[in-house]
Amino acid sequence: MDTTDALESHAAGRHDAASELVPLVYDRLRALAGRYMQGERADHSLRPSDLVHEAFLRLIDTSRVSWQGKTHFFAVSARQMRRILVEHARARKAAKRGAGDRPVTLIESIVPSPGPSLDVLALDEALTKLETLSPRQSRVVELRFFGGLTIREAAHVLGISEKTLTLDWRVARAWLSRELHPEI
Repeated sequence: MDTTDALESHAAGRHDAASELVPLVYDRLRALAGRYMQGERADHSLRPSDLVHEAFLRLIDTSRVSWQGKTHFFAVSARQMRRILVEHARARKAAKRGAGDRPVTLIESIVPSPGPSLDVLALDEALTKLETLSPRQSRVVELRFFGGLTIREAAHVLGISEKTLTLDWRVARAWLSRELHPEI
């Protein structure tokens, strides 16, 4: 059984299909989570495997989603991982009363220089702001960064050409760079 078959079986009400889906998607989700967590401190309470497990539980519990294949699954996974990281960062910030958020480094540099990194809350706020200006560009960043989708996969999810997606990705990265690091 491939990923699409497992997703369709689960959506059709065969809940044991989730156990068949896990080995098909776990390694890719774990790799993505590991990259998101690279910039976090060593004693961070949320481990990459925790992020994967929480995202997977939320995704499997989503009975209203009509899965359109594995690319769609990873796109939705991206959104869930973003939400989980933001929720975790907000809870940590509330617990510490705002002291010392740790940054998460982006996979492909939104920041032109390799030095600066971003915290999840700042990135979420910037993406929310970008979404009001250009929903598609915000979604491109979400798919590429949080979903780890390739240009081709993200273009397919959004129903646009690879050239258009590449341009959106370049413009969104430049906008986010200015928004998150105005001093650069």
